[in-house]
Parts: sequence; structure tokens; C-alpha cells
Amino acid sequence: MARKRPTIAEIRANKGKYQYTMMRVTDWDELAAAEAAGIDMCSVPPEMLVEKCFREVAPSIFAVPGLALYSAPATTDDTLRWAFRMMEAGADAVYSAASFQTVQRLADDNIPVIGHVGLIPHFCTWTGGFRAVGKTADSAKAIYERCKAYEEAGAFGVEIEVVPPEVTVEIAKHTSLFLVSMGGGKGGDCQYLFACDVLGTNTGHVPRHSKQYANLAKEFARIQQMRVDAFKAWASEVHSGAWPDAPYLVAAPADEMTAFSNMMAKAPKDH
Repeated sequence: MARKRPTIAEIRANKGKYQYTMMRVTDWDELAAAEAAGIDMCSVPPEMLVEKCFREVAPSIFAVPGLALYSAPATTDDTLRWAFRMMEAGADAVYSAASFQTVQRLADDNIPVIGHVGLIPHFCTWTGGFRAVGKTADSAKAIYERCKAYEEAGAFGVEIEVVPPEVTVEIAKHTSLFLVSMGGGKGGDCQYLFACDVLGTNTGHVPRHSKQYANLAKEFARIQQMRVDAFKAWASEVHSGAWPDAPYLVAAPADEMTAFSNMMAKAPKDH
């Protein structure tokens, strides 16, 4: 039986009972692999989601499009129009790191919103840069208070990023939000990683909270060298006169080719 796409009601009913999986994918091969692997949810670029083939590739994946904050629409009304387009295209929720007022406006129109707490790349200058957040009681409480603000604004969930696992466990006891853990431990309701880290295609900084399960970068390099070697071998045969040879050429009856040659002998020469 085909796998069904989870609904918000089902996800809420499974809180504390089931760990969902979420993968950040950025191309069609990754999306198709996530579907085939049974990944529950995917964070996806909006431009992929709006393609008609999206649901053909990923019929059972809970899809969450999102934009980096400063690439996102600038006003609440712009964000609302964008969210409507996403939901119409087949999104199941939207990611937004915009203001709580904007989140509330989206929630007022029954758009499921996933916010962001903990290490928030857009705001990390306020918390000391790209580093773990919540390692003191006061900073952990600030994360909890941000969760409650999202809850009061009507958000469906939050990504809780790079915080001590104890913080996630405690917050989970005191919020109805769907907690998407990225480097926040097992206390959330969902585990989230980027496909580029899992697949080993990330050639830059590899986050501490990620784990590599394949080394596609090495495979891609090997395949690229195979391309180069094949091209070199073909060019060498061309230059030596070995290519093209009989197996790759059209054969014709010898008498027909003799007759053609005799015809051409009578044709005017091109001087």
C-alpha cells in the first residue's frame, strides 16, 4: 500500500510517540531519493515546490518550503502572498524566521508555520556567531521563551538548532510545538539534517551535528576522471586515425560504391 503524506493532525497526535525525519534537499535526485527512502519530511526550495512534477516525484513527503530571512518578502503582506502561493502549489507548511507578528498573520489564515530557535543563522550575531546556544540557564530560558512566543503566535512548530539535548528535552515538556531538532538531541519530535552533509557532497565546513553516510564527492570526482579519460582516449584515436573504424560506419554494397565513384569521376572538379 502506498505511503500516505502525514497531516498536521496526525503529526500532533504523534508528538512524543514517533520521531519524524526531515531532510533538506536542493535537487530532484535528492528529492526522489528521500521519497524512495521513506523520509517523512523535506525542506525544499520554493522554486522546486512550484514545479508541476513535484508531487509526482514526492507524493508522500511533507514538504516545507522556506526562504532565507533576508531573501524573503519584506513585509507581512508579501510573506502572506508568498505563503498562499506555496500552499496552493502543494506545501504542507512553510518555514519563516520573520517576526512573530508575521507568523501570527500567517497562522490566522490557517497556514502551518515552522519558526526557528536556538542557533538562528540570520540572527547569530546576537548570540555570539555560529556557535551552540542555550549552554547557560539564562540562554536556555530565552530559547524556551522564544518557543512560547511562537506558540502564542499560532505557529505549528519550530526548528531548534544546536542546543544542548537537555534543553530540548525540557522545552518539549512545556510546549505543544512540533520540535524539529537539528543538533538539538533526541528530545524533539523530528530529526533534521541537510542532504549535502548526509551524502558527503558538502566540500565546505561540515557542521558538528551532521553525520556523513556516503561520500558522493569522492564518487563524483571518480566519475569526472572517468569522463576525462574517456574523452582523451577518443581524441587519441581520432588523431591516430583509428577512429572511426568499420564497426561504427555504414556499410554499402561494393558495386554500388564503385558505380558512385564512376559517376563522381565525370563530375566537374572543384578548383
